[in-house]
Amino acid sequence: MRTVGYLLLTIAFLCGAFVTVLDPRLINWWLMIPALLVGVIGMVLIRKSIRSEAQVSTRVESDLNTMRESLASIARNLEEMNAIELPVYEARFEIDHKLRQQLIDFADSRQSMVHAFGLQNYAEVMSGFAAGERYVNRVWSASTDGYIDEVRKYLRRALEQFNEALGHFDGLMAEFRPKT
Repeated sequence: MRTVGYLLLTIAFLCGAFVTVLDPRLINWWLMIPALLVGVIGMVLIRKSIRSEAQVSTRVESDLNTMRESLASIARNLEEMNAIELPVYEARFEIDHKLRQQLIDFADSRQSMVHAFGLQNYAEVMSGFAAGERYVNRVWSASTDGYIDEVRKYLRRALEQFNEALGHFDGLMAEFRPKT
């Protein structure tokens, strides 16, 4: 849209310049007014494009912060769950209480990673996240069935996967964020 705006502005300028040299003593306003209108339309399109890009940039930045906070919170909560002797039948309630919202928040914001870091980096972070989420779901199921060894085993694996995703995400944030 910005390109179209600049194109219209250029056309308006050239048309206005042409109209003014047709007769050096008199400007034909019937030709000049349409040129001015095309220029105004071009300026409106340019401003609209700049405004929409600023909104997208703000949203991406907000989503990246949400994803970072969600991953850090998930990893921290999994560390706590690994550190205590969690009763087997309570693990599913702890997961629902401590992890579910962060998992949802991360998943809802994940598309901004493509805009910020590119598709390959998105896939690398999402690979760790998805594996960790599968392990969390496995812990939940094992808790329901009463398999204590499986609960402990997959809590550790989930923590490893989320730490890997968090480390990769932090590396991307450091690499792609502008230095201030």
